[in-house]
Amino acid sequence: MSDSKIGPGTYLTDAEAKEFHKGFVASMAFFTFVAIIAHFLVWAWRPWLGEAKPMLSSVEATQMAESAAAAQPRI
Repeated sequence: MSDSKIGPGTYLTDAEAKEFHKGFVASMAFFTFVAIIAHFLVWAWRPWLGEAKPMLSSVEATQMAESAAAAQPRI
């Protein structure tokens, strides 16, 4: 049996450690990509930087739309 294990208690050969590292880096890159896309989509939906805008509930938005429609003259 060869004694090419790296580090105490890892039980991995150099080749196995490189293979594990390659998979870890790939999965971390994928996770980072998904997180960036998710942050962009949330920012597009509700921007957290810039001018603060009040958030309306769906009931308030409906009431505002109804009052705006009622204020317009019908032809």
